[in-house]
Amino acid sequence: MHRIVRIAATILISCMRLSALQAQDSGAADDTKLRHFESKIRPALIQYCQECHSVDTERSGGLLLDSAAGWQQGGDSGPAIVSGAAGSSLLMKAIRYENPKLQMPPDGKLPADVIDAFRTWIEQGAVDPRLSPIANQPNTSRALTVEEAQNHWSYKPIATFRNDANHSTQGSIDQFIEDRLTTEGITAVPVAQPHELIRRLYFDLTGLPPTVSDLERWSRDFSAQRYADLVDHLLASPFYGETVARRWMDIIRYADSITLRGKIHRNAWRYRDYLVSSFNQDRSFQQMIREQVAGDHLPADDNTTRARQLVATAFLAMGDTNLEKQDKLQLDMDYVDEQLDVIGAAFLGQTIGCARCHDHKFDPIPTRDYYALAGILKSSVGMEHANVSDWIEQPLPLDDLHQREFNLLEARHHKLTQQIKVIKKQLDQIANKNPRFIAPAELPGIVVDSDQATLVGSWVESNSVGNIVGGIYLHDKDNEKGQKSATFEPESLPPGEYEVFLAYQSAENRATNVTVKIFSAQGEKETIVNQRVPAPELGLWKSLGRYRYEADGQKYVLVNNANTDGHVIVDAVLFLPVGQLKDGSLAATLKTESVSNNSTDNSEALKQELKQVEAQVGEIQKKLDSRPKYLTVAETGKAEDIPIHIRGDAHTLGEVVPRGFLTAIKLPIEAGAGLNRLHLANWLSDNDNPLTARVYANRVWQWLMGEGIVRTPNNFGTTGAAPSHPELLDWLSRRLIASGWSTKSLVRDIVMSRAYQRALAEPSPIALEKDPDNQLWWRGHLRRLSVESLRDSMLLISGELDDSQGGSLIRTGTKEDYNYVHDSTRRSIYQPVFRNSLPELFDEFDFANPSFSVENRSRSTVAPQGLALMQAPWVNARCKQTALKYASIIRSEGANNGIAKLYLACFARIPMEAEVTACYEYLGLKREELVSSDSADSSTQVDTARLEQLIQVLFSSLDFRFLD
Repeated sequence: MHRIVRIAATILISCMRLSALQAQDSGAADDTKLRHFESKIRPALIQYCQECHSVDTERSGGLLLDSAAGWQQGGDSGPAIVSGAAGSSLLMKAIRYENPKLQMPPDGKLPADVIDAFRTWIEQGAVDPRLSPIANQPNTSRALTVEEAQNHWSYKPIATFRNDANHSTQGSIDQFIEDRLTTEGITAVPVAQPHELIRRLYFDLTGLPPTVSDLERWSRDFSAQRYADLVDHLLASPFYGETVARRWMDIIRYADSITLRGKIHRNAWRYRDYLVSSFNQDRSFQQMIREQVAGDHLPADDNTTRARQLVATAFLAMGDTNLEKQDKLQLDMDYVDEQLDVIGAAFLGQTIGCARCHDHKFDPIPTRDYYALAGILKSSVGMEHANVSDWIEQPLPLDDLHQREFNLLEARHHKLTQQIKVIKKQLDQIANKNPRFIAPAELPGIVVDSDQATLVGSWVESNSVGNIVGGIYLHDKDNEKGQKSATFEPESLPPGEYEVFLAYQSAENRATNVTVKIFSAQGEKETIVNQRVPAPELGLWKSLGRYRYEADGQKYVLVNNANTDGHVIVDAVLFLPVGQLKDGSLAATLKTESVSNNSTDNSEALKQELKQVEAQVGEIQKKLDSRPKYLTVAETGKAEDIPIHIRGDAHTLGEVVPRGFLTAIKLPIEAGAGLNRLHLANWLSDNDNPLTARVYANRVWQWLMGEGIVRTPNNFGTTGAAPSHPELLDWLSRRLIASGWSTKSLVRDIVMSRAYQRALAEPSPIALEKDPDNQLWWRGHLRRLSVESLRDSMLLISGELDDSQGGSLIRTGTKEDYNYVHDSTRRSIYQPVFRNSLPELFDEFDFANPSFSVENRSRSTVAPQGLALMQAPWVNARCKQTALKYASIIRSEGANNGIAKLYLACFARIPMEAEVTACYEYLGLKREELVSSDSADSSTQVDTARLEQLIQVLFSSLDFRFLD
């Protein structure tokens, strides 16, 4: 197709195409706005407004907020909302309390996040699907009930097909398409030219254009077999996984930060890399569903598998959560709601969130189903609550060697941290002359403090009673009797005879029968200690007797809580050489030692020791922080059914609902108390679930064909679009299941079809009249390159693209995402997706909003896009580098070859004669200077500034930015 011979005609045709694209893409933007209304606005209206402002109340003041027509007509003060102008809307003024005489709701101002949600809704056009009339009349629309679900195409079982020539080969796709075209009397256009197909395949499967050498390799002797070989070659490319992963990241609202305060997800990139490797390895998408929803519940044979499964669960934790919300109970349910929203959209094509406050208005999803699913997700948490809550990160499993190293570091860190506490207590003791805390270093003999003991079971630190050795003592919580013990063993003990003392703090709730075992060269001795009675020596120390210890013999004291009748205390054990004992008394010995707790010298020494220990802790903490972690959710250990939250309010509870699934989908997985996320994952990915395979097959078709067979990929409900070819969708779904849920297999089926390969031909009058939107696939779809492909193409053509894979690009020390400078030349998928600071060009060219599940990106055509391509510093830098590269080619190979290669790189085709002439004229070269590749004139010079401007025109052209 020769589209740029006549520039004026090209501009006219392009404008017509872009107008058509704008009309097609308005639905994608509306869908995002509709989700905002359903998730944020409808619940707020129900919770805060409709008690007074609905057709069922007489307190409305004429303003009805239970329908779109209600706020459009307004009440006594006029229309409540000016669509697109929040500042001029009475509703906003009322909820902001701007006028003392107009404050709604009257019993208290709305939370800030709710007010902000209303502002966003109005600014975006106040999309409102509620169709109830404003008069006191019932809403005549009726939802599809659970019993009627099978009347809707998406809830019916996926059809099966005969194993015949028409429905068992790759030709089946074309058979379905052409049968429909024949019925409509439309003739399909031929397949595209080789260079167009090569460019199309490269972008669709790798997100990058073919290089000049790629074109030379694959266009030579182009045939059906060469085309098939190219498909397999590109499916094996590491760039394939990057491209499919980025498409899936749109669906699951991937981001490396949250909007609130620009807080950064430092480990979100691991999930992105999980997707890239999984799609490159063509791992079963069925298994990927299970890993993303419940990877932490899956079995694993090795650490590599386990790490992959754990990283996948970041899918559940990617939401743009308002961590500042102080109502933590409501925040937890908002978190679950966001998870249900993305699970429903991504895997099922269902707007589950619409059933949070009431039975779904259109689809067979009662509120009970919503809370049955919410109960499953509620058994996990994605936040650690504080004034500003935080998300959860867990350490990844390591091999045995590295795990031991980190275990030792953690033990050392704990020991030094306890030492810091002791030193600080000693300094306080000196400053306050408080003898309560006794430093082990100031005691004679060898002391094993409680922070050095080897513990079994869960002990609790305390310092609330009596004199204490070190900064703390431990108690057993008076529970789990027989399951807890503490072993006190000195690191070294010179041979000799020692008197052994046990330190404890007595109280009325202590055990009277604590078993203490002393192991020495004399064997094992057991004694019983009554810890309700104060210890004989200074109220702290009780002698356990004298024992002989040898160099290689056993030397430890074991305290356990078996059969005890109160709290068991362990503080310290003292091994005192008998020769140091004065008058047979530990009290006399300590007095003779004359330990000073308030000397200035001791204080200075402690301060110096504190400084050194804190420095050691800092170094160890750096090493601990280097341990790989992953973003995730954590099990609460409480698998409980939850009640219905009336109007979505976590504080107004109704009937408790057993955990379960969507009752409209009948699968042999019963609801019940034992259900967890793994059951949910298995239900979602079940081969007999009529939604999941259909939804994913439709997405893959959409990614390759430009539109889905169902053109609302996130909504297979009654308000979504019906499939243009329902039998084809079911056939693709069956193919997906039969292949073991192989994405590559499905991609291969689609791109091998004639439907995929059709040219973007000039429309015939009959086809335009009967199918102006090309829903029957009688020709190719004009598609704009994604901003990632646009950016990566410029880097590839300029020679700057760094194609290394994986890892994080977030610079060390970055505290927040505001005004972040993206300066890497890695592929776009690896650029941090910061919700407050996207990479240059991303906003202008309709990058997916990372706060929502985006099924179709908007494809706007606005003036700032042209300005960005002509003026953006990043684009100018790419043009400059490309000019230097091609100026060198022109000098070495001649202008003719240089211009030809530039066009091949940009458009995958050689330039037309008129284009060559225009380039020569613009660059100030004479046609007489044309040289062939085998007789290049090294003296051919070109003005690089002019060449840079020419390249900028090519990068800005429709041929570069669009794929046909």
